[in-house]
Amino acid sequence: MTAQREWFEKDYYAVLGVSKTALDKEITKTYRKLARKYHPDTNPNNDAAENKFKEISAAYDVLGDEKRRKEYDEVRRAGPSAFGMHGGAGGQTGFNGGQPFDTGGTGDISDLISQMFGGRGGRSRNGSDPRRGVDLEASLDLSFTDAVNGMTTSLRLSTDDEKTPREVNVRIPAGVDNGQRIRIKGRGEPGRSGGPAGDLLITCNVASHNLFGREGKNLTLQIPITFTEAALGSNIEVPTLDGATVTLRLKPGTQSGSRHRVKGKGIDAGGSAGDLIVTVEVVVPKNLTGKQQKLIEQLADVSDESPRSHLFSAAKNENR
Repeated sequence: MTAQREWFEKDYYAVLGVSKTALDKEITKTYRKLARKYHPDTNPNNDAAENKFKEISAAYDVLGDEKRRKEYDEVRRAGPSAFGMHGGAGGQTGFNGGQPFDTGGTGDISDLISQMFGGRGGRSRNGSDPRRGVDLEASLDLSFTDAVNGMTTSLRLSTDDEKTPREVNVRIPAGVDNGQRIRIKGRGEPGRSGGPAGDLLITCNVASHNLFGREGKNLTLQIPITFTEAALGSNIEVPTLDGATVTLRLKPGTQSGSRHRVKGKGIDAGGSAGDLIVTVEVVVPKNLTGKQQKLIEQLADVSDESPRSHLFSAAKNENR
């Protein structure tokens, strides 16, 4: 790297906001913080941020290398006159005899930026611009249970730039819903010239279950109950998705279509579990024995309450 007028005019320590006695570790840490703040990827279409990023990069290009930092300090202490610095045509600068002051090497600033931003900090060593890989899209068929519990699986991907297909292991988080898209960082098309890989976008196609449904994190289930269980109340066994059972307490007079909540037996995702919502449906027997029919007839004889009485009073009020 050839010393330029900027070496004498720019205080790189002030640019980074560190003291002249700062340790190498402190300089690198400060540069990383500033680079993340002003990087063009973080500040799209922001010329001021881009210029600031270039300024701090130039400063670290010198101060981040022990040898060049030492030479920079010597140049700054000596001043331009010590090297015969003079202004040339078009504002170019040089030294007596036309010999440049060579501080040596190309440095590793591009390597550091590449580590921080996936190769997007500058040109690659072969001279071409780093390019981020294209995002890839795939679909994945999941059973209802696998979608609820989460799973690890593999996908076979192929692109125009890849000669042979590759297997990609992906983790599907618990609780994904039908049609939900999952983004897997860095599993898309490989980048070019040191650029970062794209992402893999997976659309989840979740099959239905023969018993259970879902409402967000809650699982739903419809359970048939008998007339006597509804009228008298009962403890009934209810299946859960994991194959176990829980006991649901029905109060006397339970109505058909009523919903009952079993805490914590829904989808466990994101650090909290949903509930199991049980809807009961009273099943009317179709084939009664003689004894059953007589008993129900006796019940009808002693029952004088009509569940439809409110309909007639409401109709009369509307006609007034």
